[in-house]
Amino acid sequence: MTEKEALLRLSALCSQAEHCSYEMAEKMRRWGLGDEAAARVMEYLTEHKFVDDERYARALVRDKIKYNKWGRRKVEQALWAKRIGEDVRRRVLSEVADDDYLDVLRPLLKARARSLKAADGYELNRKLVRFALSRGFDYALIRRCIDVPGDMEDADGDALAD
Repeated sequence: MTEKEALLRLSALCSQAEHCSYEMAEKMRRWGLGDEAAARVMEYLTEHKFVDDERYARALVRDKIKYNKWGRRKVEQALWAKRIGEDVRRRVLSEVADDDYLDVLRPLLKARARSLKAADGYELNRKLVRFALSRGFDYALIRRCIDVPGDMEDADGDALAD
């Protein structure tokens, strides 16, 4: 593939959806594009705002929290896997308030509590904590959801996690 063909394909791809610089570099590597040509293509893509890692990180964080119902740690791992710089990761993740995570976590835990079978409240809490940790939520946020009276009740007012 030539440099011009790669530039056209990648700019068209970036026009359709957000992509990070790591994804573009990987595509060019797989296509066998030389290092110098790949650097020129990346320079063009970033200069003309086709690729912006911070914008990509914001979109990824927003989508993973809202749609995938992920916590901070799992989102951070996703950003790390996409080779987003630590400074950008910290800046973007710091923009998300704890309340945004709690708004996702509370209904998630309520729904999960309804579907779990447990001998007692302690076992139910343990299973809920393990579930929320696997979704990437911080332990402190999980405890805030589980420990608040009335927070883990069903529609009838019965406690789910006593």
